[in-house]
Amino acid sequence: MLAVARTVAFEGVEARLVETQCVLSAGLPAFNVVGLPDKAVSEARERVRAALSSLSIALPPKRITINLSPADLPKEGSHFDLPIALALLAALEVLPAEELGRTVSLGELSLDGRLVPVVGALPAAMAAASEDYALICPRACGSEAAWVGAAQVFAPATLLDAIRHLTGQTPLPRAQPGEVDTPATMRDLADVKGQERARRALEIAAAGRHHLFMVGAPGSGKSMLAARMPGILPPLSPTEALETSMIHSLAGLLSEGGISRQRPFREPHHTASVAAIVGGGRNAKPGEISLAHNGVLFMDEFPEFPRTVLETLRQPIETGEVVVARANAHTRYPCRFLLVAAANPCKCGYMAEPARACARVPVCGEDYLGRISGPLMDRFDLRVEVPPVAYADLDLPHTGEGSAQVAARVAQARSVQDRRFAGHAGLRVNADAEGTLLEEIATPDSEGRALLAQVAERFGLSARGYHRVLRVARTIADLDGSETVRLPHVAEAVSFRLSFGQDTRG
Repeated sequence: MLAVARTVAFEGVEARLVETQCVLSAGLPAFNVVGLPDKAVSEARERVRAALSSLSIALPPKRITINLSPADLPKEGSHFDLPIALALLAALEVLPAEELGRTVSLGELSLDGRLVPVVGALPAAMAAASEDYALICPRACGSEAAWVGAAQVFAPATLLDAIRHLTGQTPLPRAQPGEVDTPATMRDLADVKGQERARRALEIAAAGRHHLFMVGAPGSGKSMLAARMPGILPPLSPTEALETSMIHSLAGLLSEGGISRQRPFREPHHTASVAAIVGGGRNAKPGEISLAHNGVLFMDEFPEFPRTVLETLRQPIETGEVVVARANAHTRYPCRFLLVAAANPCKCGYMAEPARACARVPVCGEDYLGRISGPLMDRFDLRVEVPPVAYADLDLPHTGEGSAQVAARVAQARSVQDRRFAGHAGLRVNADAEGTLLEEIATPDSEGRALLAQVAERFGLSARGYHRVLRVARTIADLDGSETVRLPHVAEAVSFRLSFGQDTRG
Protein backbone atom coordinates (compact mmCIF):
# COMPACT_ATOMS: atom_id res chain seq x y z
CA MET A 1 0.00 0.00 0.00
CA LEU A 2 1.27 3.46 -0.96
CA ALA A 3 0.58 6.21 1.59
CA VAL A 4 1.16 9.88 0.79
CA ALA A 5 1.60 12.91 3.04
CA ARG A 6 2.33 16.36 1.66
CA THR A 7 4.92 18.84 2.86
CA VAL A 8 7.07 21.60 1.35
CA ALA A 9 10.66 22.26 0.29
CA PHE A 10 11.92 25.82 0.22
CA GLU A 11 13.40 27.58 -2.80
CA GLY A 12 14.14 31.07 -1.57
CA VAL A 13 10.89 32.55 -0.25
CA GLU A 14 8.83 30.10 -2.27
CA ALA A 15 7.61 26.82 -0.81
CA ARG A 16 7.21 23.96 -3.30
CA LEU A 17 4.85 21.13 -2.48
CA VAL A 18 6.53 17.77 -1.93
CA GLU A 19 4.90 14.34 -1.71
CA THR A 20 6.16 12.15 1.11
CA GLN A 21 5.45 8.63 -0.17
CA CYS A 22 5.71 5.58 2.07
CA VAL A 23 5.68 1.90 1.11
CA LEU A 24 6.02 -1.17 3.35
CA SER A 25 7.36 -4.20 1.53
CA ALA A 26 8.66 -7.64 2.32
CA GLY A 27 12.39 -8.06 2.90
CA LEU A 28 15.01 -7.48 5.50
CA PRO A 29 13.91 -4.83 8.05
CA ALA A 30 15.16 -1.42 6.92
CA PHE A 31 14.12 2.23 7.01
CA ASN A 32 15.32 4.20 3.99
CA VAL A 33 14.69 7.82 2.99
CA VAL A 34 15.34 8.69 -0.67
CA GLY A 35 14.68 11.72 -2.85
CA LEU A 36 17.78 13.91 -2.43
CA PRO A 37 17.58 14.39 1.38
CA ASP A 38 20.25 16.26 3.32
CA LYS A 39 21.74 15.02 6.58
CA ALA A 40 18.92 16.46 8.73
CA VAL A 41 16.27 14.68 6.63
CA SER A 42 18.17 11.39 6.66
CA GLU A 43 18.38 11.54 10.45
CA ALA A 44 14.59 11.84 10.61
CA ARG A 45 14.45 8.02 10.62
CA GLU A 46 15.75 7.83 14.17
CA ARG A 47 13.60 10.70 15.44
CA VAL A 48 10.47 9.19 13.89
CA ARG A 49 11.30 5.72 15.25
CA ALA A 50 11.79 7.09 18.79
CA ALA A 51 8.66 9.30 18.64
CA LEU A 52 6.49 6.37 17.53
CA SER A 53 8.04 4.19 20.22
CA SER A 54 7.03 6.80 22.83
CA LEU A 55 3.42 6.26 21.66
CA SER A 56 3.85 2.48 21.97
CA ILE A 57 3.74 2.08 18.17
CA ALA A 58 6.27 -0.48 17.02
CA LEU A 59 7.54 -0.54 13.46
CA PRO A 60 6.81 -3.81 11.63
CA PRO A 61 9.72 -6.05 10.61
CA LYS A 62 9.46 -4.92 6.99
CA ARG A 63 11.34 -2.82 4.50
CA ILE A 64 10.17 0.81 4.92
CA THR A 65 10.88 3.14 2.01
CA ILE A 66 10.18 6.87 2.16
CA ASN A 67 10.41 8.74 -1.14
CA LEU A 68 10.37 12.54 -1.24
CA SER A 69 8.98 13.52 -4.62
CA PRO A 70 10.04 15.23 -6.88
CA ALA A 71 13.29 13.38 -6.35
CA ASP A 72 15.50 15.96 -8.11
CA LEU A 73 14.53 18.78 -5.74
CA PRO A 74 16.95 19.19 -2.79
CA LYS A 75 15.28 18.51 0.56
CA GLU A 76 16.81 20.35 3.51
CA GLY A 77 15.76 20.78 7.12
CA SER A 78 14.20 18.93 10.02
CA HIS A 79 10.62 19.92 9.12
CA PHE A 80 10.26 16.67 7.12
CA ASP A 81 9.97 14.69 10.38
CA LEU A 82 6.21 15.16 10.79
CA PRO A 83 5.16 14.30 7.20
CA ILE A 84 7.42 11.21 7.26
CA ALA A 85 5.79 10.06 10.51
CA LEU A 86 2.26 10.73 9.18
CA ALA A 87 2.92 8.91 5.90
CA LEU A 88 4.29 5.94 7.83
CA LEU A 89 1.24 5.89 10.11
CA ALA A 90 -1.03 6.00 7.06
CA ALA A 91 0.85 3.04 5.57
CA LEU A 92 0.26 1.20 8.87
CA GLU A 93 -3.46 2.10 8.52
CA VAL A 94 -3.40 4.12 11.73
CA LEU A 95 -4.41 7.29 9.88
CA PRO A 96 -7.03 7.66 7.13
CA ALA A 97 -5.25 8.17 3.81
CA GLU A 98 -8.05 10.34 2.41
CA GLU A 99 -7.88 12.88 5.25
CA LEU A 100 -4.08 12.98 5.09
CA GLY A 101 -4.20 13.65 1.35
CA ARG A 102 -5.95 17.00 1.97
CA THR A 103 -3.25 18.21 4.37
CA VAL A 104 0.20 19.76 4.20
CA SER A 105 2.35 19.22 7.28
CA LEU A 106 5.74 20.25 8.61
CA GLY A 107 7.46 20.03 11.96
CA GLU A 108 10.42 18.53 13.78
CA LEU A 109 9.85 15.63 16.16
CA SER A 110 11.53 15.31 19.52
CA LEU A 111 12.26 11.81 20.80
CA ASP A 112 9.23 11.89 23.13
CA GLY A 113 6.79 12.90 20.36
CA ARG A 114 6.64 16.64 20.97
CA LEU A 115 6.58 18.89 17.93
CA VAL A 116 9.47 21.34 17.79
CA PRO A 117 9.01 24.67 15.93
CA VAL A 118 10.67 25.04 12.53
CA VAL A 119 11.31 27.91 10.15
CA GLY A 120 9.19 28.65 7.10
CA ALA A 121 5.65 28.15 8.44
CA LEU A 122 4.41 31.32 6.71
CA PRO A 123 5.58 30.36 3.17
CA ALA A 124 4.29 26.82 3.80
CA ALA A 125 0.84 28.20 4.62
CA MET A 126 0.92 30.22 1.38
CA ALA A 127 1.70 27.06 -0.59
CA ALA A 128 -1.05 25.10 1.17
CA ALA A 129 -3.60 27.84 0.53
CA SER A 130 -2.74 27.92 -3.19
CA GLU A 131 -3.89 24.29 -3.50
CA ASP A 132 -6.75 24.56 -0.98
CA TYR A 133 -5.04 22.25 1.52
CA ALA A 134 -5.06 22.52 5.31
CA LEU A 135 -1.77 22.97 7.15
CA ILE A 136 -0.57 21.11 10.24
CA CYS A 137 2.44 22.63 11.99
CA PRO A 138 3.87 22.77 15.54
CA ARG A 139 1.89 24.82 18.04
CA ALA A 140 4.66 27.44 18.30
CA CYS A 141 4.35 28.06 14.53
CA GLY A 142 0.55 28.19 14.36
CA SER A 143 0.07 31.90 15.02
CA GLU A 144 2.66 32.72 12.34
CA ALA A 145 1.09 30.48 9.67
CA ALA A 146 -2.44 31.66 10.52
CA TRP A 147 -1.63 35.08 9.03
CA VAL A 148 -2.47 33.46 5.69
CA GLY A 149 -6.22 33.66 6.16
CA ALA A 150 -6.94 31.54 3.08
CA ALA A 151 -5.44 28.44 4.72
CA GLN A 152 -6.89 26.32 7.52
CA VAL A 153 -4.06 26.02 10.03
CA PHE A 154 -4.02 23.49 12.86
CA ALA A 155 -1.22 23.54 15.41
CA PRO A 156 -0.85 20.39 17.57
CA ALA A 157 1.66 20.34 20.39
CA THR A 158 2.56 16.65 19.95
CA LEU A 159 2.42 13.89 17.36
CA LEU A 160 -0.39 12.30 19.39
CA ASP A 161 -2.46 15.49 19.06
CA ALA A 162 -1.95 15.39 15.29
CA ILE A 163 -3.05 11.72 15.16
CA ARG A 164 -6.19 12.43 17.18
CA HIS A 165 -7.03 15.37 14.93
CA LEU A 166 -6.61 13.44 11.67
CA THR A 167 -8.60 10.45 12.98
CA GLY A 168 -11.40 12.74 14.19
CA GLN A 169 -11.07 11.74 17.86
CA THR A 170 -10.15 15.23 19.09
CA PRO A 171 -10.33 17.83 16.32
CA LEU A 172 -8.08 20.81 16.86
CA PRO A 173 -9.35 24.40 16.71
CA ARG A 174 -8.01 26.61 13.94
CA ALA A 175 -4.90 28.55 14.89
CA GLN A 176 -5.29 32.29 15.27
CA PRO A 177 -2.89 34.91 13.88
CA GLY A 178 -0.33 36.36 16.26
CA GLU A 179 -0.39 39.92 17.43
CA VAL A 180 0.89 42.76 15.29
CA ASP A 181 4.14 43.70 16.99
CA THR A 182 4.05 47.17 18.49
CA PRO A 183 7.08 49.13 17.27
CA ALA A 184 9.55 50.01 19.96
CA THR A 185 10.02 53.68 20.72
CA MET A 186 12.17 54.94 17.87
CA ARG A 187 14.88 57.55 18.06
CA ASP A 188 13.72 61.06 17.24
CA LEU A 189 15.27 63.26 14.58
CA ALA A 190 14.87 66.20 16.96
CA ASP A 191 17.86 64.86 18.92
CA VAL A 192 20.17 65.79 16.05
CA LYS A 193 21.78 69.22 16.48
CA GLY A 194 22.50 71.06 13.24
CA GLN A 195 23.21 68.95 10.13
CA GLU A 196 20.38 70.55 8.15
CA ARG A 197 21.67 69.33 4.81
CA ALA A 198 22.08 65.77 6.01
CA ARG A 199 18.60 65.86 7.53
CA ARG A 200 17.20 67.01 4.19
CA ALA A 201 19.02 64.18 2.41
CA LEU A 202 17.56 61.72 4.91
CA GLU A 203 14.04 62.99 4.18
CA ILE A 204 14.48 62.73 0.41
CA ALA A 205 15.95 59.25 0.71
CA ALA A 206 13.00 58.08 2.81
CA ALA A 207 10.41 59.63 0.50
CA GLY A 208 11.64 57.96 -2.70
CA ARG A 209 13.79 55.08 -1.41
CA HIS A 210 16.96 56.67 -2.76
CA HIS A 211 20.32 55.28 -1.68
CA LEU A 212 22.29 57.67 0.55
CA PHE A 213 26.04 58.01 1.12
CA MET A 214 27.33 60.13 4.02
CA VAL A 215 30.94 61.19 4.54
CA GLY A 216 32.15 62.94 7.68
CA ALA A 217 34.71 62.98 10.45
CA PRO A 218 34.35 60.55 13.37
CA GLY A 219 31.65 61.72 15.77
CA SER A 220 29.94 64.06 13.31
CA GLY A 221 26.64 62.20 13.63
CA LYS A 222 26.46 59.86 10.62
CA SER A 223 25.36 56.81 12.62
CA MET A 224 23.04 58.96 14.70
CA LEU A 225 21.30 60.19 11.55
CA ALA A 226 21.03 56.72 10.02
CA ALA A 227 19.55 55.29 13.22
CA ARG A 228 16.69 57.77 12.91
CA MET A 229 15.70 56.68 9.41
CA PRO A 230 13.11 54.10 10.63
CA GLY A 231 11.31 56.87 12.53
CA ILE A 232 10.51 58.83 9.37
CA LEU A 233 9.57 55.91 7.12
CA PRO A 234 5.88 55.00 6.71
CA PRO A 235 4.75 51.65 8.17
CA LEU A 236 4.73 48.59 5.95
CA SER A 237 1.60 48.07 3.88
CA PRO A 238 -0.15 44.69 4.41
CA THR A 239 1.42 43.35 1.20
CA GLU A 240 4.88 44.56 2.17
CA ALA A 241 4.49 43.18 5.71
CA LEU A 242 3.67 39.73 4.32
CA GLU A 243 6.60 39.84 1.87
CA THR A 244 9.04 40.86 4.58
CA SER A 245 7.67 38.39 7.12
CA MET A 246 8.07 35.48 4.69
CA ILE A 247 11.79 36.20 4.48
CA HIS A 248 12.07 36.61 8.25
CA SER A 249 10.12 33.37 8.70
CA LEU A 250 12.72 31.48 6.67
CA ALA A 251 15.44 33.09 8.79
CA GLY A 252 13.64 32.21 12.04
CA LEU A 253 13.29 35.86 13.09
CA LEU A 254 9.53 36.08 13.69
CA SER A 255 8.83 36.39 17.40
CA GLU A 256 5.91 34.27 18.64
CA GLY A 257 4.13 34.49 15.31
CA GLY A 258 3.84 38.26 15.40
CA ILE A 259 4.12 40.28 12.22
CA SER A 260 5.59 43.76 12.45
CA ARG A 261 4.45 46.79 10.45
CA GLN A 262 7.73 48.54 11.19
CA ARG A 263 10.24 48.55 8.36
CA PRO A 264 13.33 46.42 9.02
CA PHE A 265 16.58 48.17 9.89
CA ARG A 266 19.67 46.01 9.44
CA GLU A 267 23.19 47.18 10.31
CA PRO A 268 25.79 44.45 9.64
CA HIS A 269 29.34 44.84 10.91
CA HIS A 270 32.06 45.54 8.38
CA THR A 271 33.63 42.13 9.05
CA ALA A 272 30.57 40.36 7.59
CA SER A 273 31.19 37.84 4.82
CA VAL A 274 29.67 37.71 1.35
CA ALA A 275 27.28 34.94 2.44
CA ALA A 276 26.15 36.99 5.45
CA ILE A 277 25.42 40.07 3.34
CA VAL A 278 24.09 38.58 0.09
CA GLY A 279 22.89 35.18 1.28
CA GLY A 280 24.15 31.65 1.02
CA GLY A 281 26.06 29.43 3.38
CA ARG A 282 24.37 26.34 4.75
CA ASN A 283 20.92 25.86 3.19
CA ALA A 284 21.36 29.09 1.16
CA LYS A 285 19.77 31.27 3.82
CA PRO A 286 18.76 34.90 3.07
CA GLY A 287 21.44 37.51 3.72
CA GLU A 288 21.27 40.99 5.21
CA ILE A 289 20.16 42.59 1.94
CA SER A 290 17.10 40.32 1.85
CA LEU A 291 16.38 40.70 5.57
CA ALA A 292 16.33 44.46 4.86
CA HIS A 293 13.72 44.00 2.08
CA ASN A 294 11.24 46.92 2.18
CA GLY A 295 13.41 48.54 4.84
CA VAL A 296 16.86 50.01 5.47
CA LEU A 297 20.32 48.48 5.16
CA PHE A 298 22.83 50.64 7.05
CA MET A 299 26.48 49.91 6.33
CA ASP A 300 28.72 51.93 8.63
CA GLU A 301 32.45 52.21 7.89
CA PHE A 302 31.56 51.44 4.29
CA PRO A 303 35.11 51.35 2.83
CA GLU A 304 36.14 48.89 5.56
CA PHE A 305 33.90 46.16 4.10
CA PRO A 306 35.84 43.69 1.92
CA ARG A 307 35.94 44.69 -1.73
CA THR A 308 34.22 41.44 -2.74
CA VAL A 309 31.31 42.21 -0.41
CA LEU A 310 30.85 45.73 -1.76
CA GLU A 311 30.94 44.64 -5.39
CA THR A 312 28.25 42.00 -4.82
CA LEU A 313 25.83 44.81 -3.93
CA ARG A 314 25.87 46.30 -7.41
CA GLN A 315 23.49 43.90 -9.15
CA PRO A 316 20.95 43.53 -6.28
CA ILE A 317 20.70 47.33 -6.02
CA GLU A 318 19.67 47.49 -9.69
CA THR A 319 17.43 44.42 -9.94
CA GLY A 320 15.83 44.29 -6.48
CA GLU A 321 16.55 40.59 -6.12
CA VAL A 322 19.51 38.30 -5.53
CA VAL A 323 20.13 34.80 -6.87
CA VAL A 324 22.22 32.51 -4.67
CA ALA A 325 23.70 30.02 -7.11
CA ARG A 326 24.57 26.48 -6.12
CA ALA A 327 25.66 23.51 -8.21
CA ASN A 328 22.25 21.83 -7.93
CA ALA A 329 19.91 24.80 -7.41
CA HIS A 330 19.46 28.55 -7.74
CA THR A 331 17.74 30.27 -4.83
CA ARG A 332 16.11 33.65 -5.45
CA TYR A 333 15.37 36.23 -2.74
CA PRO A 334 13.82 39.70 -3.07
CA CYS A 335 15.93 42.60 -1.78
CA ARG A 336 14.43 46.02 -2.47
CA PHE A 337 16.13 47.96 0.30
CA LEU A 338 17.20 51.52 1.01
CA LEU A 339 20.99 51.53 1.33
CA VAL A 340 22.46 54.07 3.75
CA ALA A 341 26.26 54.03 3.82
CA ALA A 342 28.58 56.05 6.04
CA ALA A 343 32.33 56.59 5.80
CA ASN A 344 35.11 58.70 7.23
CA PRO A 345 36.83 60.96 4.69
CA CYS A 346 40.13 59.11 5.14
CA LYS A 347 41.77 56.40 7.23
CA CYS A 348 42.52 58.68 10.18
CA GLY A 349 39.21 60.48 9.75
CA TYR A 350 40.47 64.05 10.14
CA MET A 351 41.42 65.05 6.62
CA ALA A 352 39.62 68.41 6.93
CA GLU A 353 41.40 69.30 10.20
CA PRO A 354 45.08 70.14 9.54
CA ALA A 355 45.95 70.03 13.25
CA ARG A 356 44.76 66.43 13.60
CA ALA A 357 45.26 64.99 10.09
CA CYS A 358 47.98 62.51 9.27
CA ALA A 359 51.00 63.29 7.09
CA ARG A 360 49.52 61.58 4.01
CA VAL A 361 46.73 64.13 3.45
CA PRO A 362 45.18 64.38 0.87
CA VAL A 363 46.46 61.13 -0.65
CA CYS A 364 45.08 59.10 2.25
CA GLY A 365 41.55 60.33 1.50
CA GLU A 366 41.81 59.40 -2.17
CA ASP A 367 43.12 55.96 -1.29
CA TYR A 368 40.49 55.36 1.39
CA LEU A 369 37.39 56.34 -0.58
CA GLY A 370 39.04 54.80 -3.64
CA ARG A 371 38.19 51.42 -2.13
CA ILE A 372 34.63 52.10 -3.33
CA SER A 373 34.49 51.43 -7.04
CA GLY A 374 33.09 53.96 -9.48
CA PRO A 375 30.17 51.73 -10.60
CA LEU A 376 29.12 51.22 -6.98
CA MET A 377 29.41 54.92 -6.12
CA ASP A 378 27.36 55.68 -9.22
CA ARG A 379 24.43 53.85 -7.64
CA PHE A 380 24.12 56.32 -4.75
CA ASP A 381 21.45 58.91 -5.54
CA LEU A 382 22.33 61.20 -2.64
CA ARG A 383 25.82 62.05 -1.41
CA VAL A 384 26.29 64.41 1.46
CA GLU A 385 29.08 65.67 3.68
CA VAL A 386 28.38 65.60 7.42
CA PRO A 387 30.61 68.22 9.07
CA PRO A 388 31.51 68.07 12.76
CA VAL A 389 29.19 69.90 15.14
CA ALA A 390 30.90 72.52 17.30
CA TYR A 391 31.04 71.68 20.99
CA ALA A 392 29.34 74.95 21.89
CA ASP A 393 26.37 74.07 19.66
CA LEU A 394 25.62 70.93 21.64
CA ASP A 395 24.29 73.03 24.54
CA LEU A 396 21.87 74.95 22.34
CA PRO A 397 18.15 74.05 22.47
CA HIS A 398 16.64 71.76 19.84
CA THR A 399 15.81 73.71 16.71
CA GLY A 400 15.19 71.04 14.09
CA GLU A 401 11.96 69.25 13.34
CA GLY A 402 11.13 66.00 15.06
CA SER A 403 10.61 62.69 13.31
CA ALA A 404 6.81 63.05 13.41
CA GLN A 405 6.79 66.20 11.26
CA VAL A 406 9.26 64.78 8.75
CA ALA A 407 7.43 61.44 8.66
CA ALA A 408 4.18 63.24 7.78
CA ARG A 409 5.79 64.80 4.69
CA VAL A 410 7.38 61.49 3.73
CA ALA A 411 4.04 59.71 4.07
CA GLN A 412 2.36 62.34 1.90
CA ALA A 413 5.01 61.92 -0.81
CA ARG A 414 4.69 58.13 -0.62
CA SER A 415 0.91 58.36 -1.02
CA VAL A 416 1.42 60.40 -4.20
CA GLN A 417 3.72 57.67 -5.51
CA ASP A 418 1.21 54.96 -4.54
CA ARG A 419 -1.38 56.61 -6.77
CA ARG A 420 1.15 57.22 -9.53
CA PHE A 421 2.26 53.58 -9.75
CA ALA A 422 -1.09 51.96 -8.95
CA GLY A 423 -1.39 50.43 -12.41
CA HIS A 424 2.24 49.33 -12.71
CA ALA A 425 3.06 45.94 -11.20
CA GLY A 426 6.25 45.85 -9.17
CA LEU A 427 6.63 49.65 -8.98
CA ARG A 428 6.06 51.38 -5.66
CA VAL A 429 8.38 54.38 -5.35
CA ASN A 430 10.18 56.80 -7.64
CA ALA A 431 13.43 54.83 -7.34
CA ASP A 432 11.73 51.97 -9.24
CA ALA A 433 10.75 54.07 -12.28
CA GLU A 434 12.70 53.68 -15.49
CA GLY A 435 12.47 54.02 -19.25
CA THR A 436 9.47 55.69 -20.81
CA LEU A 437 7.62 55.87 -17.50
CA LEU A 438 10.48 57.82 -15.91
CA GLU A 439 10.43 60.29 -18.80
CA GLU A 440 6.68 60.73 -18.39
CA ILE A 441 6.71 61.44 -14.67
CA ALA A 442 10.07 63.22 -14.20
CA THR A 443 10.79 65.28 -17.32
CA PRO A 444 11.67 68.77 -15.99
CA ASP A 445 10.44 72.07 -17.35
CA SER A 446 12.55 73.89 -19.93
CA GLU A 447 14.81 75.58 -17.36
CA GLY A 448 15.32 72.32 -15.51
CA ARG A 449 16.19 70.48 -18.73
CA ALA A 450 18.72 73.16 -19.64
CA LEU A 451 20.43 72.87 -16.25
CA LEU A 452 20.48 69.08 -16.40
CA ALA A 453 21.97 69.10 -19.90
CA GLN A 454 24.67 71.54 -18.78
CA VAL A 455 25.54 69.42 -15.74
CA ALA A 456 25.61 66.19 -17.75
CA GLU A 457 27.98 67.71 -20.29
CA ARG A 458 30.30 69.40 -17.82
CA PHE A 459 30.58 66.61 -15.25
CA GLY A 460 30.18 63.64 -17.58
CA LEU A 461 27.18 62.07 -15.87
CA SER A 462 26.67 58.45 -16.86
CA ALA A 463 23.28 57.39 -18.21
CA ARG A 464 22.56 55.80 -14.85
CA GLY A 465 23.54 59.00 -13.04
CA TYR A 466 21.34 61.09 -15.34
CA HIS A 467 18.29 58.92 -14.64
CA ARG A 468 18.97 58.87 -10.92
CA VAL A 469 19.03 62.67 -10.86
CA LEU A 470 15.62 62.63 -12.56
CA ARG A 471 14.23 60.24 -9.95
CA VAL A 472 15.52 62.33 -7.06
CA ALA A 473 14.14 65.51 -8.64
CA ARG A 474 10.75 63.80 -8.97
CA THR A 475 10.83 62.91 -5.27
CA ILE A 476 11.78 66.47 -4.28
CA ALA A 477 8.85 67.72 -6.37
CA ASP A 478 6.55 65.26 -4.55
CA LEU A 479 7.74 66.56 -1.18
CA ASP A 480 7.10 70.07 -2.49
CA GLY A 481 3.58 69.11 -3.63
CA SER A 482 4.38 70.00 -7.23
CA GLU A 483 2.93 68.16 -10.22
CA THR A 484 5.84 69.33 -12.41
CA VAL A 485 9.56 68.88 -11.89
CA ARG A 486 10.93 72.43 -11.94
CA LEU A 487 14.34 74.09 -11.92
CA PRO A 488 14.73 74.24 -8.07
CA HIS A 489 13.97 70.52 -7.82
CA VAL A 490 16.57 69.65 -10.46
CA ALA A 491 19.13 71.98 -8.88
CA GLU A 492 18.74 70.39 -5.46
CA ALA A 493 18.94 66.88 -6.92
CA VAL A 494 22.13 67.80 -8.80
CA SER A 495 23.66 69.34 -5.68
CA PHE A 496 23.31 66.04 -3.82
CA ARG A 497 24.68 64.12 -6.80
CA LEU A 498 27.87 66.18 -7.04
CA SER A 499 28.74 66.39 -3.33
CA PHE A 500 32.39 65.98 -2.24
CA GLY A 501 33.56 65.53 -5.82
CA GLN A 502 32.28 61.99 -6.34
CA ASP A 503 30.53 62.72 -9.61
CA THR A 504 32.28 61.20 -12.59
CA ARG A 505 33.78 57.89 -11.53
CA GLY A 506 32.38 54.88 -13.39
